[in-house]
Amino acid sequence: MSELFHKGQPLGYSCNMDIADPVTLREYGILAEKAGFNSIWASDHFHPWFHTGAFESQTWVWMASLLDRTKEVPIGTGATAPILRYHPAIIAQAFATMRNLFGKRVFVTVGAGEAINEVSLGFNWPGIKERRERVIEAAQIMRKLWTENFVNFRGKYFSLKDANLYMSKMDIPIFFAASGPRMAEAAGEYSDGFLTIKGADYAKAELFPALERGAKKVGRGIKDIPKVIEIDLSYSDDYEKALAPLRTQAGPLLPEMFIDPIHDPREVERRGKKSVSDEDLAKAYVIGSSAEDFIKPVEDALKAGFDYVYLASLSPDERSFIELSKKEILPHFQNYTR
Repeated sequence: MSELFHKGQPLGYSCNMDIADPVTLREYGILAEKAGFNSIWASDHFHPWFHTGAFESQTWVWMASLLDRTKEVPIGTGATAPILRYHPAIIAQAFATMRNLFGKRVFVTVGAGEAINEVSLGFNWPGIKERRERVIEAAQIMRKLWTENFVNFRGKYFSLKDANLYMSKMDIPIFFAASGPRMAEAAGEYSDGFLTIKGADYAKAELFPALERGAKKVGRGIKDIPKVIEIDLSYSDDYEKALAPLRTQAGPLLPEMFIDPIHDPREVERRGKKSVSDEDLAKAYVIGSSAEDFIKPVEDALKAGFDYVYLASLSPDERSFIELSKKEILPHFQNYTR
């Protein structure tokens, strides 16, 4: 698992499908590899988190296009929800196909998902306990299909009957995305890696102990599990210009977006505008005008115990942020050891 990402560089890059068309995002991914990022993580949504000026592409198709136009950088999701709109066997087939085409650069992250991506397709929105159980079953199914022939599986939510992937068998890394202790514990037990969007202090106090509890159940330690955190940011030498794109991300700061069956991006946007202030955005996201503004939160995350960080930039000029990363941020962490 540790060989998936480039050694000595803890920083990855995020491509957010909500914010740009697929051709532009592919260009960002190509530039990110050339800049020296160790990995590329892609959101996997049906609906975006906002309405005005939003985009949304099918992530797996986009991943294949980027894999075809890059050389070495690992590319995966952050995160795919294997609960309703995606049957885990279809995820297994899609990622096995990419693995056969592009080699060991492919990974997948699974998580409990959001109503914006499921309810619009006619599904009822289940509670977090059911979604967590679905993620665990999905990971079990995916691994079986990647390593066994003619799989039979009867779970609480998913079943397989003599299901077989007609491809060479493989071992694709599965990360679990977790925002709470119960999913973090499941990550320790069932995943190959752990991802969170929660802050480093919360992760250290609440998520890492849960991750370790899960790991102990299967005879491993927390050091055996790569731990990754997403840091959301915007870069510009003009504060107002840096803040403006973050206003599109107001909705995801509201807890009800992950609990209630709110599925219409127009409603998400409306609630965000009503309830989230610019001050709230400034607390939740890193707004910076220099490399040092972004280096410090990365250092804090690494000191807290994370092995890797990926930067999710919503900068008004994304090419400028990638160039800043190439010249000043990535060199700062080159040959990093914790």
